[in-house]
Amino acid sequence: MLPTRELLAGASHPEALSQVLQLADVCVRTFQPQWSGFLGAPEREECFARLAPLVELKLSSSGGFPQAERQRLLLERSQAHLEESAAAAPLKLLEISGNFLFDPAEAIDFRQALLEQGIEAKDLGDALVRGDRGALVVVSLEAASSLIGKPLQVRTIACLVAETSWERLPNQLPKEKQLTTVEASLRLDAVASAGFAISRNRMADLIRQGKVRINWKVITNPSRELKLEERVQLEGRGELRLAGAMLTKRERWRLSLVRTL
Repeated sequence: MLPTRELLAGASHPEALSQVLQLADVCVRTFQPQWSGFLGAPEREECFARLAPLVELKLSSSGGFPQAERQRLLLERSQAHLEESAAAAPLKLLEISGNFLFDPAEAIDFRQALLEQGIEAKDLGDALVRGDRGALVVVSLEAASSLIGKPLQVRTIACLVAETSWERLPNQLPKEKQLTTVEASLRLDAVASAGFAISRNRMADLIRQGKVRINWKVITNPSRELKLEERVQLEGRGELRLAGAMLTKRERWRLSLVRTL
């Protein structure tokens, strides 16, 4: 039996963790690999951290491409002779095509349209917008079977849904870039502006719009000061980590930043 109560104690995402623990229990008892539904990055990180001490389990994840934010967890029994995952990721890549020239849509619009179609959140991975032509969306096999060939309305645009090749997704591994900058303060808008190479006014607007997160929590206050090792996420721009901060003789901050692309 897994120490479920202890693993759930103080969890930030108890519902997602509880569902994964149920799968872990099945995996341990039956020796059969188990796939979770799609999890967001904060839920996934907590699951990895909480289940790491369980030596009888091996965890990995897949979202269709290395940079995917929403991924499915694979739970397997730890076996010394098993070097690679025994189960292929049960995912499909769909193309949602339509003319969005006069009614531009964002990733959230495509996700919302699929949810309104009856697809559950656990069956939806990342959506990558393709300019004014539509989007590529990673989904579960079950969701794919109910969507392929069917019409779909996204905002005011009538779309078609078709399966497409995984080669259309980025497959390079995330890269880290070391940055150094001097700023007057540790304000979120100032640090994120320097790290993501976006004007400070634009960054402040993005923060107020709820598009910037710190350690995966939405922050809407541009003046919020960053602390060492906090991570800033901006959709489509990767992640920024404050690795070091030193006050100069002129009372400005010399910052060491790590950006993951």
